[in-house]
Amino acid sequence: MSMVLRGISSMATRQVLAELAAAWQARGEMPITIESVGGVDAAKRVAAGDEAFDVVFLADQAIDKLIASDHAVAGSKVDLMLSSTVVAVPSEAAQPDISNEDALRAAVLAAPSIGYSTGPSGVALQQLFERWGIAQQIQPRIVQARPGVPVGSLVASGEVALGFQQLSELIHVAGIAIVGPLPEACAIDTVFSGAVVAGSHQVEAAQRLLAFMASAEAAEAKRRQGMAPA
Repeated sequence: MSMVLRGISSMATRQVLAELAAAWQARGEMPITIESVGGVDAAKRVAAGDEAFDVVFLADQAIDKLIASDHAVAGSKVDLMLSSTVVAVPSEAAQPDISNEDALRAAVLAAPSIGYSTGPSGVALQQLFERWGIAQQIQPRIVQARPGVPVGSLVASGEVALGFQQLSELIHVAGIAIVGPLPEACAIDTVFSGAVVAGSHQVEAAQRLLAFMASAEAAEAKRRQGMAPA
């Protein structure tokens, strides 16, 4: 039996999970390795069941689906952090007004290119553009980042003039300026959760890890990485 906990996560939580894993091991707990890939790929690999994962970290609805299909353990889900979607522009660019929903809509319409991810925030943005009735109009200007490619890198290179992604994925990117979070009326927030993977031989250790990651002790690391405790 392996004495290492093995986890898989989406890219959005990569940095915060690395910090929390280090803190967990510093307490003398079982070593853990967490592989971070595109969220859709992570869910597929857990569902395939070919790899011996102990714990999975994804957006809460993706975890719910894995539990519903018996690929994660019912009752093991723990909500860990809340991540807000923010707007970024190249660092030398003028910052648009996004103080309310109308201003944000105008900024999107004015942008020569608009970037977002394949993750939950990208899906929610597409729905927002549909609701605003501008989805068709801006379609030629949309640049969707490939899985695992940060939107921030596209903004920094100038490929995208107006980028939308979770704050946690943008705070460490050089060459961009974060304009701010989406206005409250159209905020896009994602809760990330963890769960024990079905078939894990280290259920107790995995549950202890999740309890630690949800504890008050872990809150500061989440804030440092641009998230809030869930």
